[in-house]
Amino acid sequence: MTDLRVAGRTWAPPFPLDLGAVLGPLRRGPGDPSFRTATGSGTGAGVWLTANTPAGPGTLRVRRGDAVEAEGWGPGADWLLDGLPALLGASDDDSAFECHHPLVAEVRRRRPGLRLSATGRVWDALLPAVLEQKVTGTEAHRSYRELCLRFGTAAPGPLPDLRVPPTPRAILSITDWEWHRAGVDGARRRTLVAAARVAHRLEDACALGGEAGRALLRTVPGIGAWTAAEVAQRAWGDADAVSFGDFHVAGLVGWALLGRRIDDDAMAAELAVYAPQRQRAVRYVLAAGLGKPRFGPRSSPRDHRAR
Repeated sequence: MTDLRVAGRTWAPPFPLDLGAVLGPLRRGPGDPSFRTATGSGTGAGVWLTANTPAGPGTLRVRRGDAVEAEGWGPGADWLLDGLPALLGASDDDSAFECHHPLVAEVRRRRPGLRLSATGRVWDALLPAVLEQKVTGTEAHRSYRELCLRFGTAAPGPLPDLRVPPTPRAILSITDWEWHRAGVDGARRRTLVAAARVAHRLEDACALGGEAGRALLRTVPGIGAWTAAEVAQRAWGDADAVSFGDFHVAGLVGWALLGRRIDDDAMAAELAVYAPQRQRAVRYVLAAGLGKPRFGPRSSPRDHRAR
């Protein structure tokens, strides 16, 4: 990949901005080759992310000073720079949000810079979301890393170990044994192949937004409410897209708001007062970092490559 660099952009957000909290959900595990955070003031400092854009692959670096400074590389650099405000929450309207729990009110007060990012891209959010279906985070992140390294492309720009996630065409080129090597079982690979075949149409979900956008995603066999919500949260900053069916979310919400374990139905009832911004309330709950009591052993990661 050539080191094609374009002019950067400086943007002054008209609201408090917690850069790490806004961009953090885009990272898929500690070894994500498409996302990098480097502290300090050196040439590599900042948040780095890669993307497949309508113009081609691109790399974006974002740094926070008095204003936000961004630089882009590759054919998709201009597209990424144009989308910088939305990426950092400029399209996120929280003006009508009301706090109905003391914890939510306290976190909202302490974390005014926590906004919902919108990448404007469905495919790059869909690929890792499908990989995270019904497996541990460790398993999903390992598979995502393997697919990026083997079937993604070298990211434009100065960091040689950054990768752009595989395109839909690249996913369609993967053979059965290569899926096996990446630790992806049959159900998830069939979902990814089905999504890759109609990926150009799925990008319309960003323009539709909300439930209509999530419904479009769910037309693909294997994509249910959980996966659609995970994509919607990142691709268009859907403030109401709760990840029902998640192994952890209902428990965390229950212990934080009610002091007890609850299931998805009880969580839906408890969050109903926050509609149409239920996911924003969940983000505040997760940002509190309270966790939940453990009553048994953790789920053990499985290695599908050994089967």
